[in-house]
Amino acid sequence: MIGLGPNGKRAAAFLKVEMKKAGVTYADLVTSMKKHGFKKETLGGVTMKLKRGTFNATWFLAALVAIGAETVKLEAI
Repeated sequence: MIGLGPNGKRAAAFLKVEMKKAGVTYADLVTSMKKHGFKKETLGGVTMKLKRGTFNATWFLAALVAIGAETVKLEAI
């Protein structure tokens, strides 16, 4: 799990920036995550995951796919 601390916060910040670039809101992310198999995802859950920076790598990658990210440079995270 990407947890508390600098790595989790950096990953969350990166995802928020990518969402903003793509014009994706938290609500849009929830809808798209549900389409990608995360049926129990909620707006509150997404909000807290990104606020705390606590989510597993599978969720992080699914979120990137859900917002339409095609490439990710690791040094950007």
